[in-house]
Amino acid sequence: MAESVFRAHLAEDGLDGLVEVDSAGTGGWHEGDGADPRTVAVLRAGGYAHAHTARQFRASWFDRLDLVIALDSGHLRELRSLAPTEQDAAKVRLLRSYATSAAADAGPGQLPGLISDSDLTGGLDVPDPYYGGFAGFEECLEMIETASEGLLAAVRTALTARAVVTARAPGHDAPRDPHRSRPKERA
Repeated sequence: MAESVFRAHLAEDGLDGLVEVDSAGTGGWHEGDGADPRTVAVLRAGGYAHAHTARQFRASWFDRLDLVIALDSGHLRELRSLAPTEQDAAKVRLLRSYATSAAADAGPGQLPGLISDSDLTGGLDVPDPYYGGFAGFEECLEMIETASEGLLAAVRTALTARAVVTARAPGHDAPRDPHRSRPKERA
């Protein structure tokens, strides 16, 4: 569900060609299966495209990923425990930490989504609607849509920062003032 919603946000913002979005579970019990029919129905009703085959997340993927989004604190802990390095573990964030109110709580200069394991209380979890009724799937969609707006803003900011860094050639960190004279070279 989150993959479909975030893909739609990226497409609306014109960033779909710059960001790769994928989905995988922490366990392999549904590997190879399609999405729950209730998920598909909620996504269709919300106007989202959907194509999904379940698979399990692999620790070897960390080296090619910039960000790994978990939907609940249990998955966050599990994904961080799979991370080969501390830098990889820091890539794992809770989706709802990007919701507007949670991002505002992060404070200036802090990146939303970076939560220590000791801070986890479950308050930012997207609940698993699997064992409930259709309304639980609708509630999850609403939470995911809200958080995806904040995640999109964070990704947009990261892409802008990366573009600025990439645009500077090595050794040319500061723009040159054309009106300033250069020191003369000595022979």
